[in-house]
Amino acid sequence: MSTATRARQSGIGPLLREWRERRRVSQLELALRADSSARHLSFVETGRSRPSEELVLRLAEHLDVPVRERNALLLAAGYAPRFAETPLDDPSMGALREGLDRLLHGYEPYPALVVDATYTVVAANRGIAMLMEGIPESLLTPPLNAMRLTLHPEGLAPRIRNLREWRGHLLAQMERQIALDRSEALRAVYDEVKAYPVADREGGGDDGESGGAVPYFALPMVIEHDGQVLSFVSSISTFNTPMDVTVAELAIETFLPADPATVKYLRSLTP
Repeated sequence: MSTATRARQSGIGPLLREWRERRRVSQLELALRADSSARHLSFVETGRSRPSEELVLRLAEHLDVPVRERNALLLAAGYAPRFAETPLDDPSMGALREGLDRLLHGYEPYPALVVDATYTVVAANRGIAMLMEGIPESLLTPPLNAMRLTLHPEGLAPRIRNLREWRGHLLAQMERQIALDRSEALRAVYDEVKAYPVADREGGGDDGESGGAVPYFALPMVIEHDGQVLSFVSSISTFNTPMDVTVAELAIETFLPADPATVKYLRSLTP
């Protein structure tokens, strides 16, 4: 069943109450934030009153509802969706694609990529391609999924020296997103990658690279490449106040070298 169909069938009241409870906000607190009244909000949630389009958008803003789900709230209230969902290959997205390409290339030789809401890779630079060297073609068939590539036993997982720590970090990240965004597609990816077997490294468990002599400032991904041990910490960026579902669901992940040896090695690969 589509989001639009579910929205129309359930109505605005149950959807709004569900988002409010997810955010752990009382009717009174939300009403004050949205310049409304607790009485009116109660009437909306019980179906006794229909909110204006402007109020729906204000409530969604204060509840930090994802852009895709704001359209669902509008549909449930009887209004047309406000936010378009434009394919990235649409001509109108030309400036966005060009900007993302410049950002990714400008970050080289360090790895960087762009993913959507289910971690499908929509763009990546040569630093990412370098890490992917040697991965079986079966995993590199589009659409690529960053979580699958990282945690699959034939992907990067055997090369990650602190796999249990890094895997735990990635799964926790996905769990937080699922709790906030109600994404069934992301839940399917999560269930898949969580079920992958985790083989112990020779000698038992992780090597403890992330907690060794180097005083890392954040949990790194410690990975082997061509006999060299590399350490990266990741940073994720999103767009401010997106007005399109596609743009709202994009995330730019950059991998910052976590030690001088990684910097030196990556620079040595640059022509």
